[in-house]
Amino acid sequence: MIKLVYCITKKAGLTDEEFFRYWENIHGPIGVRIPRLRKLVQSHRLTVPGDKRRPDYDGVAELWFDNVEALLAARQSQEWKASTEGRKELHRSQQSCLLRLRGARNLGRAEARQVGSNKVDRRKDQKLPGIAKASKT
Repeated sequence: MIKLVYCITKKAGLTDEEFFRYWENIHGPIGVRIPRLRKLVQSHRLTVPGDKRRPDYDGVAELWFDNVEALLAARQSQEWKASTEGRKELHRSQQSCLLRLRGARNLGRAEARQVGSNKVDRRKDQKLPGIAKASKT
């Protein structure tokens, strides 16, 4: 399994509401049509009241493929090209990283919302050797 991760910064002049609405409702549905794409996950930046540190990115997109060949084939598609064109409306910048997931370990709790569906993936906490779960007070 291959995961392509994009860390995205919105264009100057876009409000958060405009950015997230366009990304989820316009750009996301274009992305889910990319051939050989296994899964697309958007993670939207969270604003924490009182936090003085501004996040480096406004969101993260994860594109999952079965293998490198599927990724390379997807990049040749019209749907990939449409997605690339569409992001010009949205992004000031983006950084990417390609990850191989063989041997990856889930080190705790994860939640993700898949674009194009109402499903939420919820995984239960896992007990891992040497890692204690923090207690709620």
